[in-house]
Amino acid sequence: MAKLRTVHRCRCCGVVAARWQGRCPGCGEWDALVEQARPVAAETVVDPGARPQRISEVDAVGAVPRPTGVPELDRVLGGGLVPGGVTLVGGEPGIGKSTLLLQALARRSRHETTLLVCAEESAQQVRRRAERLGCLAPGLHLLAATTTDAVLAAVEEIEPALLVLDSVQTISEPDAGPTPGSPGQVRAVATTMTALAKRREMAVVLVGHVTKDGDLAGPRVLEHLVDTVLSFEGDRHHALRLLRAVKHRFGATGELGLFEMGERGLVGVDDPSGMLLGDRHPGVAGSVVVPVLEGSRILLVEVQALVTASSLNNPRRSVQGLDTGRLAQMIAVLHRHCGTNVAPLDVHAAVAGGVRVTEPAIDLGLALALASSDKDKAVPPDVVAIGEVGLGGELRQVGSTPRRLAEAARLGFRRAVLPRSAPPPPAGIAALRAGDLRTALELVDLAPKGP
Repeated sequence: MAKLRTVHRCRCCGVVAARWQGRCPGCGEWDALVEQARPVAAETVVDPGARPQRISEVDAVGAVPRPTGVPELDRVLGGGLVPGGVTLVGGEPGIGKSTLLLQALARRSRHETTLLVCAEESAQQVRRRAERLGCLAPGLHLLAATTTDAVLAAVEEIEPALLVLDSVQTISEPDAGPTPGSPGQVRAVATTMTALAKRREMAVVLVGHVTKDGDLAGPRVLEHLVDTVLSFEGDRHHALRLLRAVKHRFGATGELGLFEMGERGLVGVDDPSGMLLGDRHPGVAGSVVVPVLEGSRILLVEVQALVTASSLNNPRRSVQGLDTGRLAQMIAVLHRHCGTNVAPLDVHAAVAGGVRVTEPAIDLGLALALASSDKDKAVPPDVVAIGEVGLGGELRQVGSTPRRLAEAARLGFRRAVLPRSAPPPPAGIAALRAGDLRTALELVDLAPKGP
């Protein structure tokens, strides 16, 4: 009979203490330590795989990714899911995480066994969605369960090659406290699934909730435990969805997957620039097209600005798809160095199509859009703008300018406002070079009159 020893585990964060304390040493909660009996191992078993090896003798075959059958997902993952790897997929409710993974499971299930643990929905609900999406694959199994014990038993029974838990916050570990979704529970469940994936060399995908700020819910240790963290983004009012790798131990994190949500689920987008500019109205004041770099892909996005009179003591600043601080910086630079003062006015700025852009290459396009709206004069429809704007009003070049301009030329744009130091443009597009923002405004006839 195994010997037992008494420990005290926090029901909130899962920290284990040797003796009872009034306050948890991990999270600081009062009266959170619960007494538990833990078996004492009679001897330590040495895992031969854990012995030191020369790095040149380590077999790398196990780290080869296997395709999921969803090209855009495989692009972000660098080829597919790695056996024994654990992937965490986060995103807002209703953005399409379950749809994406159900489609990936169905395509993998054509030639191997897969298991979907639906802890938030009934098996009947998932079945109806699978019928609508055309995902009734023979090798796909469903398990409506909320405990790790049930998951472990199902894995032992059917031995899947791919396991998806939807979601990690709704699965509970019996020995980790009473409340599913608590930091201790989430960490315990992730630890159990990670150990299971490594032991069986089975790919595991965990679906994670996000907070109102867009961060993954639960303890930060959750992101450290897994091998890959994917962020599924988009606006529920738009069809476009973006998949990014925030962390990826098996490859680069620079790739971007693009999907369009339709009645038949998520479909990969082959020409995202054409889709984003499909409804654009050329010749409207406050609109400028900017080629942005997302991962290794070039997207042409429409930056829009609307400047109107304000009746408020503190004029309104409305931003969608842009950084609020970047908008404030462009307003200040326009006022200080170009004589265009929109600070007393209500300013609305957005990237059309539901895309979020954070790179500085959008600075020049945003500044031109603000000046265009303020002057009520459109930027010529065949012009794109690329460049970072410094606090002194100077224009700075950004990376991959030739590739950005080649994509613009493909879609019919013929001129580009560029920093003076930018490399030569490719054939088919002419450069309008400027050393500072005021000169750039003059090139498109948006500079204010006077000194």
